[in-house]
Formats: sequence, structure tokens, C-alpha cells
Amino acid sequence: MKISVIIPVYNAEKYVSKAVESALQLDEVYEVILVEDKSPDNALQICQKLAEKYIRVKLFQHPDKGNHGAGASRNLGIEKATGDFIAFLDADDYFLPNRFTAEKELFNNPKTDGIFNAIGTEYLTEKGKEEFLSNINDSDLLTVNYPAEGNEVFRGLMGLTPKRFGSFFTLDALTIKRSSLESGTLRFNEALRLHQDSDFIMKLSHQCYLKSGIINQPVAMRGMHDDNRITKIVKYSPQYNQRQFLFWNSLYEWSRTVTLENDAKQHIYLQKKAFELSLKKGISKAFDLLITVLKNPNILRTKYRFTYSHS
Repeated sequence: MKISVIIPVYNAEKYVSKAVESALQLDEVYEVILVEDKSPDNALQICQKLAEKYIRVKLFQHPDKGNHGAGASRNLGIEKATGDFIAFLDADDYFLPNRFTAEKELFNNPKTDGIFNAIGTEYLTEKGKEEFLSNINDSDLLTVNYPAEGNEVFRGLMGLTPKRFGSFFTLDALTIKRSSLESGTLRFNEALRLHQDSDFIMKLSHQCYLKSGIINQPVAMRGMHDDNRITKIVKYSPQYNQRQFLFWNSLYEWSRTVTLENDAKQHIYLQKKAFELSLKKGISKAFDLLITVLKNPNILRTKYRFTYSHS
């Protein structure tokens, strides 16, 4: 296997060396692509040293050397990748030795476009642990509940399977054929500063044939520390609702351009509408809610029932 590992780097001077070296320990890794995103710390200098030290490490910045976000950085990494497969790694996370064990076997099936696995959680600071447990509080092992492939992955992530599919999987645990990305038009939504990874995974699971790999133990570790942006957003706060609306609105706009099953289209629309309503106030909010409920009572089954009283 020739795998290109793409690492967007922002404000990660403490962690990026470990991330890079965890990838380089694996024979399947053909190259590590660092995309430095105008970090306020010394991450650029550390990336330059890593690129000088290791022949498999390649360093890039955006053409204007500005800050464009993780989505744009990953898109640039995809553009620069030359391996047959693409994997992603956050700069404050790291791979475990079994990272590509499942891939070596499962990609023998030509219809398989991508493999996803489970990742674990490491608390790098006490504050990071406290914020994670209070604001996110999902399992230390981020995985799905049962093996799945093809359309069932997409429907499972949408919450449309009879049996609960599970929480999610992350980019750190995903490997995708580069040709599968090139054959479509899918890239990260650069307008999303948060949740662009979830947005990408949802769309990818519809566009490509994904299959579960190792889901009962981690193949990578995500680091929780003081600077994790996602852990600082309190659930069902105005900021959380705004981010969720942008995420579901991105999926909604996409859903209008592809062929989806009716229940999937409706689910995306209702989630988008629910968080859109959560951002409104006063009489207009009550009126819009009433009209929406009369048109489709299923909106009351969405997360709106939690967000309404907080906005």
C-alpha cells in the first residue's frame, strides 16, 4: 500500500512531532503531507524541521500563507497527495501500530472505496478532560456498534437503521482510495470552520462504498487538551445551535444535488429546520414553529425539543 497521510497543522507545536512520527513508523505510509495553516505558535518551524529530517515528510502552506481552516488545509493536502490511498490525521492525535491492519486485507475487494475503524481518547491535560466530559461526554472509544458496509453506513450515520449504528467514526480512522475521491467532486466544505469533517464523512458514505474495519479497539488516539475548540462549545447553547445549523444546512444544500432516499432527505431537512428555528426568538419563532409542526409533526422528534428552551 502507498498511503498519503494528510495532517492540517494549526497551533500544534506541542503535538505535531508525535503525530508525524506515529505515521512514519508504519511501512504503508508513503508520504506525510503537512499543511501549515498560519499557526500563532512555532508549529511552522517545527514542521520545517520535520520536513528536513524525514524524506517522506512534505510541507505545504496555502498560496497566500494565510489561515484558511482545517477543511481548506485538507483539500490542499488531497491536491498534493501522490499515494494510492489517503488517510487523515489531526496534528494533536496519533496513529497506533495497528492503524492499517484491516486495510491490508479489506482493500483486496475492488468494490471497497474506503475503510473506517475505531479510535481511542487520551486526556493530555486535566482541563481538556474536564471540558470533554462536561461538553461532549461520548465514549472513550469512538466507534460504531456493529460491522456495516455500503449504503447501511450512510443510513446508520443518519440514524435511519432499525438498530442504533453508533456514535460516529472520525477522519483519523478513515482510509480512502485517492481514485475514489478524484472520480467524484467531493471535497471538504471550506465554509465550515467546525464539523467540516463530519460533513465530509456523511457525504463520503453516500458517494463511496465504505466498509468497517477494526471497530472493537482503537487504531489511533485523539488528544484532548486545553486548546480543543470542539470541547469548549456547550451543548444546546446558542453557539452550539449555530454550528449545528451550519452543518445541517451544508448537508441540506448537498441533498438537493444528489439522489437520496426520501426518508434521508426528510431527516436532513428536519434537522436543518430544527436548528434554524432554535436560532430565532420571540413571536416569529413561535409562529414558524407552529407552521412547521403543522406541515410535518416529525420535527418534534429531532434535537429541536432540546434546543427550543435554550434559545
